[in-house]
Amino acid sequence: MGDVDGNPPLHGHIEVDETLIGGRQKGAGRGFGTRKGKTVVFGMVKRGGHVMTQIVPDVKATTLEPLVFRNVRRGSRISTDEMGSYRGLARFGYRHEVINHEAGEYVRGRVHTNTIESFWSQLKRSIRGAHVHVSRKHLPKYLGQFEFRYNMRNNPALMLPRLLLSF
Repeated sequence: MGDVDGNPPLHGHIEVDETLIGGRQKGAGRGFGTRKGKTVVFGMVKRGGHVMTQIVPDVKATTLEPLVFRNVRRGSRISTDEMGSYRGLARFGYRHEVINHEAGEYVRGRVHTNTIESFWSQLKRSIRGAHVHVSRKHLPKYLGQFEFRYNMRNNPALMLPRLLLSF
């Protein structure tokens, strides 16, 4: 499904975020400092459009910025949370807007990351409910499946024919 989906360049209003998927560490708090046994997944979604995800080794700017540069057209509006890795986006021609979750801010007009966070929520609920656990080795396949389903959500009748044509 991930191979069939494709990933067109995103433009317009894009939400960018990252999440952790994987095992639970006893006594672990929130955040990326407690990611033993977890896999970092980076995602971008155009509001009302397609989502793109990718497993990444870390959440450093040197890892995440090139993914944005390759997949989001310059001049696009990008909404992120307050994570420092995104601070440099405005220097590269993006209209970067930040929502500060740490301060209890989740929506400010059109600035939010609710769309990508909703995608993460659906993905994680499905893994917990249907699959219970997904190994890091096979996670890209599950991400591809969820991307495909999300990106085809407005054309469900085309899902099966599109898959069959890919063989």
